[in-house]
This record gives sequence, structure tokens and C-alpha cells, in this order.
Amino acid sequence: MTITEKRRGLYIGRFQPYHLGHHEILARIAEEVDELVICIGSAQVSHELKDPFTGGERVLMVKLSIEELPIKSHVIPVMDVMRNSIWVAHVVSLTPEFEVVYSNNPLNKRLFGEAGFEVRSTPLYRREVYSGTEIRRRIISGEEWKSLVPDAVVRVIEACDGVSRMQDLAKDDSWGYK
Repeated sequence: MTITEKRRGLYIGRFQPYHLGHHEILARIAEEVDELVICIGSAQVSHELKDPFTGGERVLMVKLSIEELPIKSHVIPVMDVMRNSIWVAHVVSLTPEFEVVYSNNPLNKRLFGEAGFEVRSTPLYRREVYSGTEIRRRIISGEEWKSLVPDAVVRVIEACDGVSRMQDLAKDDSWGYK
């Protein structure tokens, strides 16, 4: 048990953007732990088609969206280190102590498991609909996307002019959209 005698879990995601699939997973995790550490992975990356939002924008998306969940949480941006052998130590150095890691990412599962952490998979919630790739595609194409994310995420994307940003990123110098 931790110093505070609470069971704390860790969940890592890029959240590009945070969506209702993430929200459902975090709600389920909240039933199993007393506190949750949510890491915003690849926090240094932004303004790319796969990673259009900044670490700060994603922190806001998550923090504002999870306010309704009945759990104490910590949202922490974590930059990539580009060396898998030190990834777990890097995360541990930036976060409160935790006992269990929730992930479906094979590399994260392997690395945290090898480091001695309990690792649990999470069920994917309607993955065919709730996918960052699908949401980004819809935003770029001008299709409906707001029903796939919490209202707080819509507000953050609108405040940072994220739709225009993504559509600009998708443009090619000579041919329009890539």
C-alpha cells in the first residue's frame, strides 16, 4: 500500500482528443481504485495531424471532463524519453506513487510488468466509434464529431481554434488536403 494507504492506479493516453471511450474506461477504473493518476503521453508533441493538440490543451480536456467522476485524480503531462529501458522510471519520477497500471498498449504492459507493477487491461468501449483517429478524421473532413467527446472537450477545441488548426495541418502546399 502507498504512504496514504490508498490504492492508486495509473492510466496513460495521448488523448488526441480525449473522447467518450476514454471517459467510460476511466469511470470503470474509478470503481477499482481510490485515486487515479492520468498521464498525458507525448506531451511535447503538437500541431501534427496525429497529435494536433498541445500537452496543456489535453490536460484541460481531461481535467474538465473528469470533474464529474467520483474519484480523486491527478493529470500529469509526460514527455517522451525515446528510450524504452528508462520509460517506467521516467513516469514514476513524475507521478505520485501508484500500484496498478491500466493499459491496452502492449509496450506499456510489458515495460510496467517487467518493472514489477500489476498491469490490467481495460475493455475497449465502442472502439469503432470512439477513436481519436476517427474523431480527427471527422474534424478534418467537416463531419459531425462533437457527439463523440465530452462537452468540455468541445469547449477546449473551440477555444484553441482546433478545427481550423487540424484542417490547416491537413492541407498540402499544392493539392489541398493530403
